[in-house]
Parts: sequence; C-alpha cells; structure tokens
Amino acid sequence: MKRKSIVSFVAIAFSIISCSEPVEKDYKDASLSIDERVEALLPKLSIEEKVAQMRIFHANIGTKPDENGNLKLSKRVIKKLKLGIAGVKNPGEHIDAVAAAKLNNELQKYIIESNRWGIPALFVTESYNGVDAEGCTKFGRPIASAASFNPDLVRRQWDIVGREARLRGMHMCHSPEADLVRDPRFGRMSEAFGEDTYLTTQMVKNAIIGVQGNYEGLGKGTHIGAVAKHFAGYGQVLGGSNFAAIEISERTLIDEVYPPFEAAVKEAKTLGIMASHGDLNGIASHGNQALLTGVLRDQWGYEGYVVSDSNDIARLFYFMNVAESPEAAAQMGLEAGIDIDLYAEDSYSYLPEMVKKNPELEKLIDRSVRRVLRTKFILGLFDHPYIDIDEVKKGVRSESSFELAKESDLESIILLKNEKHILPLSKNKSLKVALLGPLLKENTKAMFESVTGSNIRYVAEKGFSLTDEKGGAPEVLDRDPKSIAKLVKAAKHSDLSILFLGGDEFTAKEAYFSNSTLGDRATIDPVGPQDELVEKIKALGKPVIVVLKHRRTLSINTISKHADAILDTWDLSEFGDESTAKIIFGEVSPSGKLPVTVPRSIGQLPFHYSMKEINYKKEYLFLEKGPLYPFGYGLSYGNFEYSDIKISNQVITPDTEIKVSVSVKNTSDIKAKEVVQMYIKDEIGSVTRPDKELKGFEKIELNPGESRVVSFLISPKMLEFTGIKMKKVLEAGDYKVKVGTSSQSYLETEFKLKK
Repeated sequence: MKRKSIVSFVAIAFSIISCSEPVEKDYKDASLSIDERVEALLPKLSIEEKVAQMRIFHANIGTKPDENGNLKLSKRVIKKLKLGIAGVKNPGEHIDAVAAAKLNNELQKYIIESNRWGIPALFVTESYNGVDAEGCTKFGRPIASAASFNPDLVRRQWDIVGREARLRGMHMCHSPEADLVRDPRFGRMSEAFGEDTYLTTQMVKNAIIGVQGNYEGLGKGTHIGAVAKHFAGYGQVLGGSNFAAIEISERTLIDEVYPPFEAAVKEAKTLGIMASHGDLNGIASHGNQALLTGVLRDQWGYEGYVVSDSNDIARLFYFMNVAESPEAAAQMGLEAGIDIDLYAEDSYSYLPEMVKKNPELEKLIDRSVRRVLRTKFILGLFDHPYIDIDEVKKGVRSESSFELAKESDLESIILLKNEKHILPLSKNKSLKVALLGPLLKENTKAMFESVTGSNIRYVAEKGFSLTDEKGGAPEVLDRDPKSIAKLVKAAKHSDLSILFLGGDEFTAKEAYFSNSTLGDRATIDPVGPQDELVEKIKALGKPVIVVLKHRRTLSINTISKHADAILDTWDLSEFGDESTAKIIFGEVSPSGKLPVTVPRSIGQLPFHYSMKEINYKKEYLFLEKGPLYPFGYGLSYGNFEYSDIKISNQVITPDTEIKVSVSVKNTSDIKAKEVVQMYIKDEIGSVTRPDKELKGFEKIELNPGESRVVSFLISPKMLEFTGIKMKKVLEAGDYKVKVGTSSQSYLETEFKLKK
C-alpha cells in the first residue's frame, strides 16, 4: 500500500508539472487569433529569414512562363526564395488572367515549399486603369473617376478591381494615390483624384473600401489589400518635377495633405501605406520617424505595414545624401518605421550583418516582420494560398464589369463648353461627321457607329501623332503640313468635325529615376500643332466639337476660343469613345465636374481654388482674370435652377450641428444629373485662411420639371484648422456657406460659431 501511494503521488505531481508548462502554439492552427499565430511563428525565424520577410522584388528579374505556360525561374530568383520573401511585384502582368492565376499558383507553391516554415508571399499589382495587368477590365484613371463626384461609383469600380486582381492571384495593390495633385507639370497627375482635400478623401476612402471588399473580402479571398500612397506630399514636388524637393508648410500638411491618408487608415482600414519619394521640411520621408511612426502610428493608430517606394531606402544614401553609408540608410529607414524594402539590393539586405554588430536592431526587425506576417494572415494566405482556376473566367472581364466601366465613363465626362447648345446632336438627322485628330483611336469610328446607326456617316483621320512615342524620353514630331492639310480637307467635305485632342500616355507619365526616362513638362500648352488644327478647321465655318483626352491639365485657351463645344474626358475606360458618342448624341446628359482648376497659363501656378484668400488680391499684366475653368465646373444638357437657400440655425457651437439646404429644380425637358456642392469660408481666422473649402457634395438626378431639396450637415469638425500654436482649433466667428453648381457659382448664407 505504501509503495502504491508513492507511485500515485509521483504520477499526480508529474501531471501537475506537465499541465503547468506552456503548450507551444502552432502558427498553422487557424483557430488561433492572428496575433497568436504571428507570435507563434516569429521566434522560429532566423535573422536571415526575418529580413527576407521585409523585401519585395520585381517579377521581371526572372519570374515568367515558359513556352508551355509553366513557371520558369531565373537562378537569381531561386536564390532569393530559399529563405522566403515578403512579396513579388507584378507576377504574370503580361499574360491573361487565367494564365496568370495558373502561373501565380505555381509560384506560390514553389515559395511555400522552398522556405522552412511554408510562409506564402504577397503578390502585388497597381491599379491606375483597373488592375495593371493584361486581361482585366480597363476602367478610367482615378482623376477621371474623381470627375464623377460619385464616391459610391468609385467604390463599386474598385470592388471590381479587387475581385479581378484576387482572381489572377494578386494580394495587394500599390494604389490608390491619396496625394493632392495641384501642379499639371507633374507627369503623374492622372493617377490621383485631383486638387481638393475633401474630394480626394472621399474618393480614396471609397476606393480602399471597394478594393478590400469592405475589409471582409480580404480573409474570404475575394479581394486584395490597398497600399495608400505616397505618404506624404508627393504630388507637391517643386516645379512639378518627379524626385524634386517638396516645400509644404506644416499647417498645409496637417490641414490639407494628411486628411486623405488619415481617412485611409481610420475609416477604410488600408492594409498598407507607401512612403513618399520626397522630403518634408528637409527630412527625407523614408527616414522620417516623426512622420512614419509619430503621425501614422502614434497619432492615427495604424497597424498595417509601410513599404518603401522603389529603391528609396537606399537612396537616403546615394541620392538624398542624408545617410553616411548604405548601412546607415538601412538603419534610418528601419528606425523610421519602413517595414518592407521595395526592390533594393543595397539596403535591407545588409540587416543580418548589421544585427551582429548591433543586436538591438533585431527588435525593430521583429516589429516590421510582425506587421508583414499579420498582413499575410489577414489575407488568409497561410490557409488558402491558391486560386481556383475554374472561377477566374467567370469573374474577370464580365459583362457587369463592362457595364460599370461604361457607367463610370458617362458620369465622368465634363461638358466645358456648348455654344448655342450645339450638343446634343441628333441621330435622326442625316449627317457626315469627320472624326479627326491625334488622339483618335483605331476603333473610335466603330464605337461611334455602334451608337448612332446608319443615319450618321463618318470619315476618320488621325492625321499625325504628338510624339515619336518612344517610351523613355519621347520627342515632339516636326509639324507636317501635309497631314494638317489632309485633316482640313476631310473637315471641309463634312457637315461638322469632332476633333480628338489633348495628350496621351507619352506626353504625361511617370518620370523614373533614370535620367533617360522623362514624364514631367515645363509647359502645359497642348503638344504639337493642335491649336493650329482647331483654328484652320474652325475657319471653314462649320461646327467644331472637341473631345479633350489627357492625363494632365492643359491650358486650352485656343481650343476654348474656337471650339463650339468641348467635352473633357480625361482618360476613360476601354469603352471611352463609345461613352463619348453617347454623350454627344444625347443618350445621356453629361454630369462630370472638374476635379481641378484649369489655368489660362502656366504662369498662374500654383493655382487651385482653395488657396488663401490673399492670393487673389492681384492679377497678372496682360492676362485675363481668373481660371479658364474653375474647380467643380461642368455643364449639362439640362438646366438647374438653385433657389431658397436656408440654414437651420445661424449659430453653431462646439457641441451642435446645423443644416443648410437649397432647392434645386430641373427646368429643362430632359432627365439629368447635377452635382450640388457646398463650400465654407472662414471670414476671419487667427491665421490666413483659404478663400473657400469644399465640405460636401451630392450627385442627384432630376426628371424634367422635378425639384428637390438638398441638405448638408455642418459639423464643428468641418470648421477646425491648425492654429497659431500648431494645434487644431475651433475659433468663434463668422462663416459663409456657399451651395451651388461649382466653386464660382452658388447661393450663399452665413452663420456664426459661438463657444
């Protein structure tokens, strides 16, 4: 009995000891929380494996299909993947969606099987005209979408982008741009949503919600994560020149530049943020701890990862000249809060050796790797890393996606001029129409014919190109008198001409780091003999309609003077010319509004509607006053009458809201859409204040003769700004509220803020 008791006691004691020992958690266990899975995996990784989770390489270094469509990897890529990788940029971008899904499945399988812990990779794309890859629906560019003033439409469009990208095996996109673009010399202007803080905020927020499937689509495997960029101030480069310095006051940065990014983080829950090429107050953004950690994480509570722009951590040393060595640049980026190094071989690759000399760096490395692994778990890549190939064809380039692209086009086209109501044209009247000009596409004539039928006869002549169309640094072609004469002859033998003018992907594009690749311009006049063409065809005495296609704002003074009608289409979807034809021939009334101010001259820059009031004191010698076309401007075939502006209370306090309303009536005989815009002006501030600021808008559709009361809530938050002590303040005083059809045409009333 005594021996049995001892044995029992030992067994019980051993059992107690065993139960008290912590059970090691398995990162593969899907029942654990994401944080638990991250913490279970992170300690297993060697320092080299951790750093591999902080690097992305581009697929063009050796990830492609062979002649049979099977995955083919270069020796360089094979070497990189032995330790795992944070991600790969643009795998399968040049093949169709089904082939890309197959390729990416093979690539993911190889990556998972090649590293010790089976860690999957993030496959990353971009989204400027929809998914930046072959075989996906091509939507209009962001600045065209902004012209719709329809955030819900933008959300639905980016929902399709998220779905199509995920189906081809992608997981993140380095989009959307939350930058403000206020300098049309900048070649990347069309990638963002315009000059205004409020409009950009609404568009960016809805783009991210769409592409991420309202966040819920990430784990379900139906959508991809967004990377809002470029944090911060990138669109404000001096001279409109890419990679140039950025000069923004701290107050402007806080009140105007930050809000779209803050909304991306707090409201849309963006998974990623990309840092800016530039600097702020002399501090390079990629080494700016106060920006990337202080503002982004400490103030806004951001939990996702921060990725460098292309090679920019290394450039802290060899371009920005703020680091003493490549290793110092890597440490600067790491300490600032950049979690992933995009492309560079001479930056975070040094970290394993640096840790040997400075072990404290591993804590910062762990911080970054946690964020990367967390993202991969959120996306469900550890549990469901592959794409169901059978689903790809059903979900990519569907008819519903095409219809959405067309809907977006129709709401984004802006009618700038319509002399004597020449538009819309009638399909029932027999006409011969000349489709002319350098922006004419091969399928433009066919698209117009599909809209108008047999009554309208077309002749189509491009005439000339704007440049030699060389990808790096295109050059403007010499004027060709014969081409111009041919276009004039075609116009002479037609009843009217539709001229396709403006700019293209060669006259406005990203200027890459290489000196041989240019994209910014020193002028904003139309390239080549476009003004001459308008003048000569107008001299024939026949109607001239201009379809303006472009990726940067142009000073279209001559076009504006001579054209009878101008449709500003920016850069639309693959169905853009069809949508343009529908507008021209009256199937739909145009409802787009300018997301930027159109200057008369480059000499007016900087020139956006919300500049400080004191900027408007003096005009220029020998130049007509004001913009050629103001922000928020856009005509309609309908006619909208604004009346009876009312405010619910002429006093607002820090704890109350007030409502402003206006009656809008469609006095025409057609159904049409209108964008009702609300601007607020602070009459007197402790610091100089903007002339006016957009604080609300609503797109409405009215039947002939229909009236609607449109209302906006004014909250104290709308009235906050950064005061003298560089803190947000709410100042008592007088305010004006302006509600109307553009930033220059409105009814107004006033109220007071009392504390």
